[in-house]
Amino acid sequence: MYDLLAMGEWLEFAVRWVHVITAIAWIGSSFYFIALDLGLHRDRNLKSGADGEEWQVHGGGFYHVQKYLIAPDQMPDDLIWFKWESYATWLSGFAMLILVYYMGAELYLVDPNVLDIPVWQAVLISLASLTFGWLAYDGICKSKFGDDNTRLMVFLFIILVVMAWGYTQVFSGRAALLHLGAFTATIMTANVAMIIIPNQVIVVADLKAGKVPDAKYGKIAKQRSTHNNYLTLPVIFLMLSNHYPLAFATQYNWIIASLVFLMGVTIRHYFNSKHARKGSPKWTWLATTVLFIIIMWLSTAPMFRPDQEDAALGVQAQKFANAEGFEEVHDIVLGRCSMCHSDEPGWNNMAWPPKGVRLETKAQIAREARRIYVQAGLSHGMPPSNLTYMEVEERQKIVAWYRAATEG
Repeated sequence: MYDLLAMGEWLEFAVRWVHVITAIAWIGSSFYFIALDLGLHRDRNLKSGADGEEWQVHGGGFYHVQKYLIAPDQMPDDLIWFKWESYATWLSGFAMLILVYYMGAELYLVDPNVLDIPVWQAVLISLASLTFGWLAYDGICKSKFGDDNTRLMVFLFIILVVMAWGYTQVFSGRAALLHLGAFTATIMTANVAMIIIPNQVIVVADLKAGKVPDAKYGKIAKQRSTHNNYLTLPVIFLMLSNHYPLAFATQYNWIIASLVFLMGVTIRHYFNSKHARKGSPKWTWLATTVLFIIIMWLSTAPMFRPDQEDAALGVQAQKFANAEGFEEVHDIVLGRCSMCHSDEPGWNNMAWPPKGVRLETKAQIAREARRIYVQAGLSHGMPPSNLTYMEVEERQKIVAWYRAATEG
């Protein structure tokens, strides 16, 4: 059983690794092509009939890139499609959602102090929200309302703010921000899978058949691609936020998430303007800095419902609190871990408990049983560099306690 637990940890690590790799590939190619398109020289009468061109240098070689709005005289057989980077990123991200937040729902997804619901309901709400996000967004974009890009972007921002607030009323702070990122990422990948690639397939088929493609397909694909471009940086922030309690463990976490979307707009506006040779709007950096200062200020507000931390203890955590050896483990954790994992850490230059994990009360320790077991029992990851000198016998007692709870 415990080998399976270790294998589960490695599976989560492997999936997270794949997720990061594929995200880098998707974001890299997306940013590159946006920059390339904006930077093309379109003021040249090219004999090839291309819409624009650019010369680039990289890795010791020179590249001559041309963009055709319609196909060249001969459609190449080896046309490369950029889609699997997006698909693999979403699939691996959804796998992480299952492994961490669905299978570990009592610890990461459901917070009884926010909304006391069974795990199955929380999972259904999660899945339904992701589905709703795409259907609502796609419907709005395809409506007459979506013809005005500025109006559309403002309305979509309002939807994201509402969703940010809504998630914090259902899930734990950590899961709320993560789900807002998943909500946005689902829209981005669906843009690629449901709109951009299918439209490109239609255009390529028309060109091969000698037809003139309808310009609407390119216009729609570019609109969705632009949306993805502005949503990318906020999604990265939201995915990283689960490692930083200052982002998720405050009553203003939904406002922080909302402001991050505005930061994504200001940052991308600067680079998009620069790549398009429309100047360098330095005001965007001032705006971004001001937004980030506001976020930092909001993050120092009272942590999320700290006075209710011990109000509810789930069934699984109750098993660990009642298991044989818990009293000894409680004393070990208080002596070796709580100087950092407390409301007021005793370690120099540490203002908040690492990752928001507090280990001062029996309820807190019982809730973090799996982390304690993996970090201090199964491995020697904690305490860092064994600074508090946790002894081998103490680690063995943690292992024995965890096994007594899970075997009982």
